[in-house]
Amino acid sequence: MAKTVADKLVERLIAWGVDTVFGFPGDGINGIFEALRTHTDQLRFIQVRHEEAAAFAACGYAKYTGRLGVCMATSGPGGIHLLNGLYDAKCDGQPVLAITGHTFHDMIGTHYQQDVDLDKLFMDVAAYNQRVMGPAHVNNVLDEAIKTALARRAVAHITIPKDIQDWTSDDAERSDANIPRHSANLYAPAYPLPHQSLIEEAASIINAGERVAILAGRGCLGARDEVLGLAEKVGAPVVKPLLGKAVVPDDSPYTTGGIGLLGTAPSQDVMSGCDTLVMLGTSFPYLEFYPKPGKAKTVQVDIDSARIGLRHPADIGLVGDCRDVLRALLPLVDRKEDRSFLASAQEGMKGWRELMKTRGTRTDAPMKPQVVTYQLNKLLNDDAIVSSDSGTIATWAARYIDVRGEMQFSLSGTLATMANGLPYSIGAAVAYPGRQVVCVVGDGGFTMLMGEVATLVKYKLPVKVIVIKNNVLGMIKWEQMVLEGNPQFGVELQPIDFAAFARACGAAGYTIERPEECEAVLREALATDGPAVVEAVVDPNEPPLPGNITMKQALRFAESLLRGEKGGWEIIKTVVEDKVREVI
Repeated sequence: MAKTVADKLVERLIAWGVDTVFGFPGDGINGIFEALRTHTDQLRFIQVRHEEAAAFAACGYAKYTGRLGVCMATSGPGGIHLLNGLYDAKCDGQPVLAITGHTFHDMIGTHYQQDVDLDKLFMDVAAYNQRVMGPAHVNNVLDEAIKTALARRAVAHITIPKDIQDWTSDDAERSDANIPRHSANLYAPAYPLPHQSLIEEAASIINAGERVAILAGRGCLGARDEVLGLAEKVGAPVVKPLLGKAVVPDDSPYTTGGIGLLGTAPSQDVMSGCDTLVMLGTSFPYLEFYPKPGKAKTVQVDIDSARIGLRHPADIGLVGDCRDVLRALLPLVDRKEDRSFLASAQEGMKGWRELMKTRGTRTDAPMKPQVVTYQLNKLLNDDAIVSSDSGTIATWAARYIDVRGEMQFSLSGTLATMANGLPYSIGAAVAYPGRQVVCVVGDGGFTMLMGEVATLVKYKLPVKVIVIKNNVLGMIKWEQMVLEGNPQFGVELQPIDFAAFARACGAAGYTIERPEECEAVLREALATDGPAVVEAVVDPNEPPLPGNITMKQALRFAESLLRGEKGGWEIIKTVVEDKVREVI
């Protein structure tokens, strides 16, 4: 029997080593689903409840494995739903392949049912974007799509009209130019190294510096030993943008933790006090947290030459994989005997950790959100995979989840979209069935794609979902107040009983309302055989203040209270209590 275009597609995916596709069915991809059905022994299909979750899951799969993530959706609205998750992959540089259907090939452009020109719609999000035209075309296009996604760490998209999916090689002629089997299912990664003279120049800048700081992002996730080797040699504190949280363990004496609004005060002090900055695999976007231009000599290492000098005026750029570049650089770097800059950062971290412990062990009612992540952190395995969401939850996860051992951590970085946390965990649990997978999300982001709890149940994925429930879009509330000086508006959420919802889906459901019960409930939930949802009801007035609040932010905050902020007195009391505790 002649193979269909859909058969060829699925078999080529298998030849490339793809083992999982996340998606949602529809008549626009019925031909592909028949091919999936007949190849279930080699390729598993994970059915999500919303196509957006499929794209997020594929992105999470790519982040946690370093391999190609694949998602699939039907024509028209199904393909449209993929876009947010695909933009997340694009913004964070993850290789993801999206496969969509299209309407009948001879009805395209005639206002037929679900006639959305997806290959035009995906032009911005996809580095490779093509429509399959027949049986002799599918392998060529799929090979190019996968190679482009892997080579550029980007999104690739192919779309196949509904009827073409069922065509066989007997239905169409092959052009003379299209030699059979000319396209190879082979990706050859590049590991470039800068010219030796550039490496020597970078070493000279580092050797001349007296207060060296390292900013280590997601491009260093495979270079822990090399980053720590450089830190030890030059006495440099390691500051970690959130996507680089797992670069070095949080208990390392060389790190001051995160940077930015959800970072630590010692990290901000390091960035403002250094005279030499080594940027490794990062394009951390918030320019105000870098040293002022001209204040620090800067060496930047990045796999993408277009990122050199993007955020900060680098004095020397080294293009290549961080691990390889550091291995070439380290022998040329002198060991610094003066460790005073590092010692100052370490002293600052000692005080910061005490402050975090104080806030994480508070017994106030209503319960503080920090209590939940503080207690959760103590119960995580050393190889746990933790996904977080956007919002205030990112602050609590960043400050209280300590990376150790082989733990992995991620969230939506540059796009900072809500709703990614749970689907990321689906991708992680599918990729690593033996590891502890925990999702730490806010009630706002969780409700956007909470139907995916049913996906956890269907596939018996033992993900533990910790929902920080304050019935408000917390980050947006504080942005309105602190950044704009406006009273909160449009951010209050209708409460949902998430534990009851979890049980309705077939998962375990737990509720925490008091600090004294937090550890015991979390321990029980983590020990549950199968998926579980824990709703932790917390104080909506607890602000995720920056490590060092600026005078402008304080004035804006005061202005919002003067303009009639609802619950202003309770907010004032909470903030004052936090600052008093910080001083004490």
